[in-house]
Amino acid sequence: MQLHPGHKVGLTGANGAGKSSLFAMLRGEVHPEQGDLEMPASWVVAHVAQETPALAMPAIEFVLDGDAELREIEAGLVAAETNHQGELIAELHQRLTDIDGYSAKARASELLNGLGFSQTALQQPVSTFSGGWRVRLNLARALMCRSDLLLLDEPTNHLDLDAVIWLESWLQSYRGTLLLISHDRDFLDAIVNHIAHIEQQTLTLYRGGYSDFERQRAEKLALQQAMFEKQQRKVAHLHSYIDRFRVQATKARQAQSRIKALERMEMISAAHVDSQFSFEFRAPIAAPDPLLVLDDMSVGYQHKPLISNIELAIRPGERIGLLGKNGAGKTTLIKLLAHELAPLGGKRVEGKDLNIGYFAQHQLEQLRPDDSPLQHMMKLDPLTREQEHLNYLGGFDFKGDMARAPCANFSGGEKSRLALALLIWTRPNLLLLDEPTNHLDLEMRHALTLALQDFEGGVILVSHDRALLRATCDEFILVADGKATQFDGDLEDYGQWLNEQRIKENKLNQVVATDKPNKNDRAANKAERQARILERRPLLKELEQIERNMAQWQTDKKLCDEQLNDADLYTSADKSVLQQLLKTQATLTNQLESAEERWLTLHEMLEAIPALD
Repeated sequence: MQLHPGHKVGLTGANGAGKSSLFAMLRGEVHPEQGDLEMPASWVVAHVAQETPALAMPAIEFVLDGDAELREIEAGLVAAETNHQGELIAELHQRLTDIDGYSAKARASELLNGLGFSQTALQQPVSTFSGGWRVRLNLARALMCRSDLLLLDEPTNHLDLDAVIWLESWLQSYRGTLLLISHDRDFLDAIVNHIAHIEQQTLTLYRGGYSDFERQRAEKLALQQAMFEKQQRKVAHLHSYIDRFRVQATKARQAQSRIKALERMEMISAAHVDSQFSFEFRAPIAAPDPLLVLDDMSVGYQHKPLISNIELAIRPGERIGLLGKNGAGKTTLIKLLAHELAPLGGKRVEGKDLNIGYFAQHQLEQLRPDDSPLQHMMKLDPLTREQEHLNYLGGFDFKGDMARAPCANFSGGEKSRLALALLIWTRPNLLLLDEPTNHLDLEMRHALTLALQDFEGGVILVSHDRALLRATCDEFILVADGKATQFDGDLEDYGQWLNEQRIKENKLNQVVATDKPNKNDRAANKAERQARILERRPLLKELEQIERNMAQWQTDKKLCDEQLNDADLYTSADKSVLQQLLKTQATLTNQLESAEERWLTLHEMLEAIPALD
């Protein structure tokens, strides 16, 4: 495989295919057993660290450390100023200007803000952040590096949808070469221009985004027609939804989304014909209508409401997606619905035989590490035959010895699959899913999407996977400003809403910054002024030298011209003096013309540098 500068490549393949091993080789942590890996020696390679030490330094300083050259220059300046090395100070300030170092703190702040950190959090010690937030810090630090090659392994895990949309925009404008491992098809489609797919120990490079790759791969599998029969029931389900709701004004937009999902499904299904996952939700034992009603309910922490006046009625067959910025309260609302948080006020009415199935990442920690998937199933339902449990687990790719192996050494994706299998077996009639696709690969996400489309109960879903939200949810609730209200729009509209909110916040921050100048601002202005002085100094010095040279050359040329006005030179038999004077005149003319051009260029360069106050 050969990649060129500026390529943005999505690296895909089943879990265990070797994606992370390939990244380790590019980082120099493992070496090829045969063949050659060639990379420019000068390239700076950035990646997201797996561990974050519990440091006392502020978050923004931790992120700034991602730019190693910036930190080297800053350390060099301190040493040069201590030793009064004026020339070195000037050189270092010039280099700081070249790498845009004076705006580094503002860029680091923008990175952290985009990834969901508040302004007050920028100065918090790294040690005060939880594991998920430290992952975001590591990501921001990798993005801060002015890299030639950026390696990102599942960067959207632990991110909310708003942070995913921001990161997507940032990576679209990234100028280096990008290698990206992701199981989010919308994220891949928006960023990459190539897909490198690992299958059967072979790496194949495809042109285009992930959807283009699926279509190309589907062509290779076109002979396997059996998948179309398997697909018909899924297609019929989508058609029935479209036929029922496309004429209703309140559902028209979602019906259009389903039409698009249907078209896409018919195009890409062949690419998943050999998927190792095959499961369905078991039909609920009961289907009360409504399933759950919240009336004027409030929820929060320490008697302070985070969301107030919640009015929500969930009925069988409804699929609701929760939207909202990080910290707005989406997970809090899910916990309220799951009865894991007590309300601060209001009324809750549960339907008879309500059976809630709640999935959240923290529940993976509740798996018993010494027990196998089969043992988990037997303890959940001891009356069912062992073979039936094994058959069921096979649909989640727990086959053979893996079904009987302790789950202590399972990967995050394998634990998520097991937790989903246990939840689905309980036959819930109300599913509460908080980021169910974290650590799941593309094939499992596809299988989960199809299963949810056939689920007969109610669904409340929080996810940063837009493909799952778009194909599964009929309506959305926006959690913002302490309220949970119906969102009249689709995911594209939500993206516009996020952008409008970001613009408002930026304007507000600018007003606050203008009203409250601080020491950092004064230091930045002083540094900027010094940088402009240093930038102008060599130009002015060169300009003075050129003006001195031009004055001398003009004097010499005037003298030469006067000598050439002597008529005797042209009648003399000896033409050597005339030829020498003509040669000198031509040389002086050329020197003056070049000097004048450089003189004009220098003035233009000086005018381009902002004037000093």
